[in-house]
Amino acid sequence: MTDDPSGTAAAPVRVMVVDDHPMWRDAVARDLAAAGFDVVATAGDGPQAVRRAEAVRPDVLVLDLNLPGLPGVEVCRRLVGEGSALRVLVLSASGEHADVLEAVKSGATGYLVKSAGPEELIEAVRRTAVGDPVFTPGLAGLVLGEYRRLAGEAGAGNAGATAREANGPETPHLTERETEVLRLVAKGLSYKQIAERLVISHRTVQNHVQNTLGKLQLHNRVELVRYAIETGLDDA
Repeated sequence: MTDDPSGTAAAPVRVMVVDDHPMWRDAVARDLAAAGFDVVATAGDGPQAVRRAEAVRPDVLVLDLNLPGLPGVEVCRRLVGEGSALRVLVLSASGEHADVLEAVKSGATGYLVKSAGPEELIEAVRRTAVGDPVFTPGLAGLVLGEYRRLAGEAGAGNAGATAREANGPETPHLTERETEVLRLVAKGLSYKQIAERLVISHRTVQNHVQNTLGKLQLHNRVELVRYAIETGLDDA
């Protein structure tokens, strides 16, 4: 459990675990439950994962990619969309760059390989729940590099609408602090690191990010990073 500013205990983060190996799935669910998370459901295949997630509405979905019936990336695409508050942490045996990038493009917030220890997983779920992108060491740079490549292609070929174009001819006004937070988000810093650098609270960072998402009509932090790179804020 976490505490909110009023001093009352917040409800535990609701987590669902999806993996086709029963022993692994059960072990992850046990570790998360022991750490204080509310494990509301588990699933062993893709279609089951979609049905149960839509029924129980977890805060975080811990998702394997290699699932029978429906691949993990497709599960992610179906569940993470406009209006969805669900955050997905991929937990996969694969560390292949193509798998990581495909997962992030499908809407995953983070990506952890199964060689991670229980403490690393627990911390990753906590961070995912508040919107921090979490990646196995070495993979965050890969994802940011791909954003820059895609942004460069879009700029060179004018292919597709950018986040700004989708919002009309006028760029929404961001406050100086919102711009500062957005710049640090684009550089790959976690909310905790941003809070420490700007000497503000973790909750204040979250509020700035949520306000910025609303102003830019974006849906998640992945899109926010893409927007920042397209506008050059990551190089500022």
